Amino acid sequence: MFTLAKLVVLLTAALLVAAMPSHLARNTYNHREIAARVAQPEVVPAPEIVARDISDPAKRLIRKKRARNGRCKPKSSSVVVLGTFYATGLGACGITNNDGQDIAAVSHSFFDSFPGYDGVNPNNNPMCSKTAEVTYNGITIHVKLTDRCEGCAYGDLDFSPNAFKQLADFAAGRISGISWRIID
Repeated sequence: MFTLAKLVVLLTAALLVAAMPSHLARNTYNHREIAARVAQPEVVPAPEIVARDISDPAKRLIRKKRARNGRCKPKSSSVVVLGTFYATGLGACGITNNDGQDIAAVSHSFFDSFPGYDGVNPNNNPMCSKTAEVTYNGITIHVKLTDRCEGCAYGDLDFSPNAFKQLADFAAGRISGISWRIID
């Protein structure tokens, strides 16, 4: 009848089947096919940025549609530019900063679309070490742009603590309505 070896093999197989989720036991091929399609999403080109100087509200965030049919209209100038602060360190430009310096990180979309940047080595981005003039509630400061902010929307700045405290109290956390421009 049953030998001990056959019994062990049958019990092991039964335990494996019982532990396997039912959707894995069935239609394994379909799951792999769906996963392969999801793993390779369609590449959508980024919108072309027309104006880079966001200090002028009339030029802020003007973009062209994908179709170049001449019917493009500028987006509303009611876009609010935000400022936040973060703990500094080694930035995307390859520069190690400290919290006492007047620096800022630009949004990832601004950083990646800066003219002359090839998208390969962020240390070679021409935006790195540019000076920006930032104004908020009548206060103007100058900061070096030395980092990239992954969580920022286009045009937002993430300041070092020293730069942020010159504009607002830390309790504010996030300030809206800043304007800035690159001056060199």
